[in-house]
Amino acid sequence: MTAFDPALVLPDDLLERFRERAAVHDRENTFPDDDLAELKDAGYLAILVPTELGGAGLGLAEASVLQQRLATAAPATALAVNMHLVWTGVAKVLADRGLDALRFVQEGAAAGEVFAFGISEAGNDLVLFGSDTRAEPLDDGSYAFTGTKIFTSLAPVWTQLGLHGLDTTSPDAPKLVYAFVPRSDAVVTRDDWDTLGMRATQSRTTELHGATAPADRIVRRVDPGPQPDPIVFGIFSVFELLLASVYTGIARRALDLAVTTARRRTSKRTGTTYAQDPDIRWRIADMGLAYDALPAQLQSLATDVDRRVDHGPLWFAKLSGIKHRAVTMAKQVVDDAVLVAGGSSYAAGSELSRLYRDVLAGLFHPSDPESAHATVATAWLGPLET
Repeated sequence: MTAFDPALVLPDDLLERFRERAAVHDRENTFPDDDLAELKDAGYLAILVPTELGGAGLGLAEASVLQQRLATAAPATALAVNMHLVWTGVAKVLADRGLDALRFVQEGAAAGEVFAFGISEAGNDLVLFGSDTRAEPLDDGSYAFTGTKIFTSLAPVWTQLGLHGLDTTSPDAPKLVYAFVPRSDAVVTRDDWDTLGMRATQSRTTELHGATAPADRIVRRVDPGPQPDPIVFGIFSVFELLLASVYTGIARRALDLAVTTARRRTSKRTGTTYAQDPDIRWRIADMGLAYDALPAQLQSLATDVDRRVDHGPLWFAKLSGIKHRAVTMAKQVVDDAVLVAGGSSYAAGSELSRLYRDVLAGLFHPSDPESAHATVATAWLGPLET
């Protein structure tokens, strides 16, 4: 078996082009069309698609490494394409468990389609367990979706939107309906993405005005609320792992920049580089200690998903936990990198300044700190008594 080499998929020269463009997209609040075009040409949108369907046939463990690597160059590009990879990853998780409901996603990704993630809704802290979007069943087996989704990454370019909505009218209602809708006049994308960081994701608000998902794009109908349905596990596992990968990649880049800066800066007081300063050495060592744990944890847990390891009721605690640890670690590492770099990192055009703003977005993605702690507490202590 040939060893997996992430540099063959994302070579250094490609990443350097992404890094140069990232500053422009951040400054101008624009979508990285050129990045996406190069990723398409490299077959990146189909890395999780089986080889027999035209993809690279990689697993989540390899995809995690690639997303970490991509995020070192262009975090917002990595986060945007993450949402497409979530759906191809869910398709893999389902297929590995004998469910072929998302084969069209795999075939579409290999053919160049771009899938967006339409789950988040303003004020809906139920996330996968509920929806404020109305899913209306139609006579031909299709569904019409009406509602508003927020944080729809890839907003300018997606071709299919994977989403969920609540069916309250069918005989077996209520049911959460997972489906895919194409772009149409019934889908309105607001031009409202103007944020502190992760600007190039262009994660705009999406209005659904009776947007129709054909009958063959109705993926799953499940009961609302927490449950172990494969679609819920698939989305949660792939989303959390790939999200954690992006923020781990940000931490790695911040650590590398801190090391480079410490070796380059010279102290007027001592005449030696900051790399010889005991306080700076301690700080960088602390960054390394914090960062070093995450790639191994991601590798282990992603491999468990790939190999269908059964962690039972601990699965959701493990997945929430790794996302929480990744984003809190990344923020700590970026904070320390800024201190190592000094005042130059405060300039708006500094790469560390951009990383500092980008890393903050991690706190807002599910699972947020409160949700992660509640999930882990329930796993170890049982549910709250009522």
